[in-house]
Amino acid sequence: MSRLQSGVRVACALVCAVMLAAACGADGGAGSSGDIDGAAAPDAASHLGDGSLGVVRVEPGEAVQIRSLNAIAGDVAFFGLPIARSVVLAIADYGPIHGFDVDLGAELDDLCSNDGGQAAAQTIVADRDVIGVVGTSCSGAAVAAAPLITTAGMVLISGGNTSPALTSDLQGNPGANRSVGYYRTAHNDLFQGAAMAEFVYDELGIATAAAIHDGDPYTQGLAQAFADAFEREGGTVTGLSAVNKDDTDMVPVLTEIAAASPGALFLPLFQPAGDFIADQARAVPGLEDTVLVAADSLLTSHYLALPQTVGMYFSGPDTRFGDNRNQSTGRTAGDFLAAYEARYGEPPASTFWAYGYDATTLLLDAIAAASYLDGDTLVVDRQGVRDSLDGVEDYQGLFGTLGCDDFGDCGAARITVVRNIGGEENVEASLENIVFSFAP
Repeated sequence: MSRLQSGVRVACALVCAVMLAAACGADGGAGSSGDIDGAAAPDAASHLGDGSLGVVRVEPGEAVQIRSLNAIAGDVAFFGLPIARSVVLAIADYGPIHGFDVDLGAELDDLCSNDGGQAAAQTIVADRDVIGVVGTSCSGAAVAAAPLITTAGMVLISGGNTSPALTSDLQGNPGANRSVGYYRTAHNDLFQGAAMAEFVYDELGIATAAAIHDGDPYTQGLAQAFADAFEREGGTVTGLSAVNKDDTDMVPVLTEIAAASPGALFLPLFQPAGDFIADQARAVPGLEDTVLVAADSLLTSHYLALPQTVGMYFSGPDTRFGDNRNQSTGRTAGDFLAAYEARYGEPPASTFWAYGYDATTLLLDAIAAASYLDGDTLVVDRQGVRDSLDGVEDYQGLFGTLGCDDFGDCGAARITVVRNIGGEENVEASLENIVFSFAP
């Protein structure tokens, strides 16, 4: 992981560790973050931040304001809703910050689109009491939302975005859509592209492949990451094609792809486009034996249950949580899943809920480290929130050990590939049917 060039980051990390130890208690048990048994908040001299982005004053009887911005309705709700719900559960597990409750306000929908992200961000920045936002779920929404939210002095931390454009190329260069004040616990798709390329070329022994995207920053970025990595492996990319998100007739593009006879076809798409591709590909001459492989955007219970997806391979986050425990709340993945089903009456439809949970607790820890009491008023230093997130190292989350680099990538880069057994009754078994693991 990269380091800041000055000693500020180390100093911040040490101060933060001391403050969090005082606030959280030595046992790190569930619900032990925030303010336990009246533990005092940091004073004005010891909190993180220099006031350069301004402060938020939370008066007695008021609450610390954060927001959730994820896709919670429409075709992609199965992806964003588990993240949004994880934010709710993480806040409940975390408890108050220095005696002040945390208020999520009205949940906002990023619509998994540029326009949706922009509209929701405008609503958020109109409220100057908001300190940070957990979101977006979709990278396309973040492209528009991140500049607005971060320019307002707030932070945006995502449990769903994976586009390299939002952070970096992992070679020290910022992405085209990088915003200072943006962070994510989800992986960078350069890792996912490399994982699927290695699997297809080395494990399946396929030397030619094509990919389809829909022009979204996520789908296009991941398709390109796969193509670049596949060529590095020694494979040949026969085509990188595009469809529109609302296309239903995929035969023309599939026919074009079939002309080059790829051994594999990579689909980093969302539903319903992914449904139509899987349904129509087998009837296109030249694609009868082409292996269909997909990404985490289609790694959902809804898609795995479709009969046309039987036998497909999917890359996505490594969800073998084991005994991982979120250090801020003490909760395990098992604790979370039990609480989720008890509250919402169903298991999460996608695997990104753990990213959302860890993103939320990182944000709450940062607010705690950047705040102090001025009489009975809690003062939160906006720059201090960023200083805390910039200094995250060796944080124990549900996804394992997390650390934030200079471009906002905080997530663990562990990817697995699973093979779909098929059938709604086998969704859980398919998610556990791991055929390949990748951990750079």
